[in-house]
Amino acid sequence: MSIAPIRLEPLKAHCSSCNLRELCLPVGLSHDQIGRLDELVSTRKSLTRGDSLFRTGDEFHSLYAVRTGFFKTCVTLEDGRDQVTGFQMSGELLGLDGIGSSRHACDAVALEDSSVCIIPYQQLESLSLELVELQRVFHKIMSREIVRDHGVMLLLGSMRAEERLAAFLLNLTQRLHSRGFSQRALILRMSREEIGSYLGLKLETVSRTFSRLQSDGILEVKQREIKILDPDALKGLVNNPC
Repeated sequence: MSIAPIRLEPLKAHCSSCNLRELCLPVGLSHDQIGRLDELVSTRKSLTRGDSLFRTGDEFHSLYAVRTGFFKTCVTLEDGRDQVTGFQMSGELLGLDGIGSSRHACDAVALEDSSVCIIPYQQLESLSLELVELQRVFHKIMSREIVRDHGVMLLLGSMRAEERLAAFLLNLTQRLHSRGFSQRALILRMSREEIGSYLGLKLETVSRTFSRLQSDGILEVKQREIKILDPDALKGLVNNPC
C-alpha cells in the first residue's frame, strides 16, 4: 500500500476552541499555555478511507492528534500478514511509536475519512521544557499508552474468545461514551478480520463469537451495527469468565 497524497489545510479550529481539548494533549493546561500550543499546531491533514498517515520506517517528525475519524495501527509480520496493534479515534494521539528511534515502527491507516492536527515533535519538546504542565500531560499520555499495551497483552495471554471480544467492545464503548456517544450502540469502523488480528483470533472465531453473544441475548448484531442489550452480562464475561 503506497501513501496517498494527503491534503494539508490551515487549522481552522485552534486547541483553545476545540471541543476535544479535554481528551487531547491540552487537557489540564491554562488558557495562556494552550495559546502557546495554538502557535505550534498550525496545520491539519485530511485523509480518505485507506490512506496511510505514515508507514513503518518513515522518518519521525510529528505527532498527530486525531480530530475526526478512525485509524488503525499495524505492523507487517515476516510472513507478510498485517498485525493490528491498535485503533485510534478522535482526541487520541498517533505517532508516539517514532519517538525512540526517530522512525515509525508501524503503519497508521485511516479506517474512514479522517483529519488530524499536526504537532511538530521537536517544537513540542522545546515547549514542554518551558511549560512544566505540558510535560506532565505528555508523560500521562505516554503512561496511558503503556497501560493500554499491557491490557492487550492480558487479552491475548489469558482470555477466551468471548472474554476478549467482550473486553474489546466494553473498551470501545467506554471511549466513545467519553466523546458523547451512546454506551449501548455503536458502528464498528473496523472489519471483523481487523478485530480478529487485534485480539489474536481467527476471522471465523470472531464471527462465531458475535453470533453466540447475539443468540445469548447480550448483543444485537446487524453487520457493523452493534447494540448492547445486556451490558451487565457483557461485563460479567470479563469479570467472571467462569
